[in-house]
Formats: sequence, structure tokens, C-alpha cells
Amino acid sequence: MKESLRVKLDQLASRLAEVDALLAAEDATRDLERFRALSKERADLEPVVARFRDYRRAEDDVAAADELARDPSMREFASEERATASAHVEQLGHELQAMLLPKDPNDARNVFLEIRAGTGGDESALFAGDLFRMYSRYAERRRWRVEIVSESASDLGGYKEVIARVVGDGAYSRLKFESGGHRVQRVPVTEAQGRIHTSAATVAVLPEAEDVDIHIDDKDLRIDVYRSSGPGGQSVNTTDSAVRITHLPTGLVVIQQDEKSQHKNKAKALKVLRTRLFEMERERLANERAGARKSMVGSGDRSERIRTYNFPQGRVTDHRINLTLHKLDEVLEGPGLTEIIDALVAEDEAERLAGLEEA
Repeated sequence: MKESLRVKLDQLASRLAEVDALLAAEDATRDLERFRALSKERADLEPVVARFRDYRRAEDDVAAADELARDPSMREFASEERATASAHVEQLGHELQAMLLPKDPNDARNVFLEIRAGTGGDESALFAGDLFRMYSRYAERRRWRVEIVSESASDLGGYKEVIARVVGDGAYSRLKFESGGHRVQRVPVTEAQGRIHTSAATVAVLPEAEDVDIHIDDKDLRIDVYRSSGPGGQSVNTTDSAVRITHLPTGLVVIQQDEKSQHKNKAKALKVLRTRLFEMERERLANERAGARKSMVGSGDRSERIRTYNFPQGRVTDHRINLTLHKLDEVLEGPGLTEIIDALVAEDEAERLAGLEEA
């Protein structure tokens, strides 16, 4: 282990001892907020320090085996003991480095999943529908809830655009690598000569903003209400329940008409607006850190082509990590997507670990 990491771990161990002393002296009834903050800090520190103690014990086992090896009659036994202890040291060292990686503060958040048809006309809209079903099935397997916020269906099926809220523990931590351009290669049902067409759709995964994250002044909003309309201009209901909110400083516009209640449509539209403003702020901060490492699994830029779904060959290729799976049906049904996301999470962790070791 690098000396800098050992120093950092020693500092964390010292801090845990300080926090324990503060908690023992703290009167929770007098300052509940401070007590909660210290308790949370302890909960974050304790697993790392406990693992560091295991690491130091494993190092002691290696030293004991080296000492034992001085006795010629015990040399063979000591060699086996040392090999076992050394492997344990290596494993615990890797685990400690992973635990020291900076946490993405948004990982635990719910997300807004936005899928839009791209090049390819009706076939692109059908593909957007396939992607939405894939993510819905994946969410179902993880026991997350998917709520459609707004949708614009195409005439032949699928979506020109669909926005959904995905509610579940760690939703952003798993879905954040899905942002980008998705490409499909297949023979459309409307293709009489059996030619393969290439279409595309874009996916954006945005961490849901909380009220405390983004403050929106009422004076910065223009809110218009009008009658909802369905496909072909037909009236969906006879009241002015549809809501269009324009954020004047940025020009962002959010339209919501899925609910029959104007109040519910306004609440949904404000939630989407808040999340998009939060994402703009995240992007601004990311640009300020432009000198930082760019992850191998992608920047999350929705213009970046990240994956190809090839139906004739039954394969899916993620271009960021050069992963190809010949199990297209499994991916679209959800289980195969788990394998891809696991690989992306592992690649991201390995990349960040490499950066930590170089620091």
C-alpha cells in the first residue's frame, strides 16, 4: 500500500476515535442536529477503519510467518502461511482503496429517464419504445417504480419522446451510465426488400433534484395553461388543465398534460424543471473541472454514441468498454442489461482506482 493511503487511513482511524469521544459527551436533547451529523460521520468512518484494522492484522500475519520461517523445520509451513496472509493483504488493500474512492453524492437519488427518437423516423420511435421497455423491465427486477411523466407516442407505436421518473434505492448509481446515443440495426417491419436500416435514439438520465437543491423564484417563471390535446389534435379533456412552464432566465420550457388536474400537471412540470436546472448546474461545475480525468465509460453526453443493438446478429456492443454480448433478447428483457451495467460500474471503479494510485 502506498504511504499516502496509509497516512489517510491513519487519519480516519484517529477521527473515528474523536467522533466516538464527542458522541459520548454529546447531549442529543440539547443539539439534535449536531448529534445526527456526528452519528452519520461515524457510520461512514466505521466500516473503513474496521477494514483497515483487518488489513494491519493481515500484515502482522505476514510478519509472523517471516519470523517463523527462520526456523528451518518450520520453513515449509511458514511459506504456506505467508502466501495465505499475503493474499489476504492484497485483497483487503484493494477493498480499502475502493472504499476510499470519492462517492458520487447523487448515487442514491431517484432519476428522470428521458428517451427521444433520433434519426430513422418511425423505426427510431419504435426503438425508443424498445429502450423504454428494457429500462422498465430492468427497474422491475430491482423493485424500482417507474412513473411516466410525459409521453409522445408515434403513429406506428413506440415514442417520439417519453419521460419517466424512476424511484428506487441507488437508481442513479446504476442508470447514470446509460446517458448517450443508442443505435439499432435491424430490418424494419415496413421494409419490403429485407434491407437492414440503422436508426438511433438518445437517452438522458438525470438525478432528481430536491427542493433544497434548486431555488426557483416565482418571478422567473411564466406559467401558461391551456386545453390538453391528444394525437391528431383531438381534445383529451374539456378543461384548461395542461401546463406550460417557461423558466425565463434560461429559456427552459416544460409542458405537462398527462393529468386531468391542472394542479397535478403543474407539480409534475415543476419537478421536471427543477431537475433540468439541477443538471445544468452539475454540468457547469463539471466544465469548471475540465482538467479532471474523463471516465472511460463516458461523459454522459447524450450526443455520444455509446451502444449498438444489432438484431440480425443478435448482439449488443457497448463501445465505451468494447463489450459485446450475443444475447440481444436477454438485454432487452432486462437480465442482460444487468451484465452490461455491472461491467460499466466495474470499469469506472477500476479507472478511478488507477487515478487514486497515481495521486
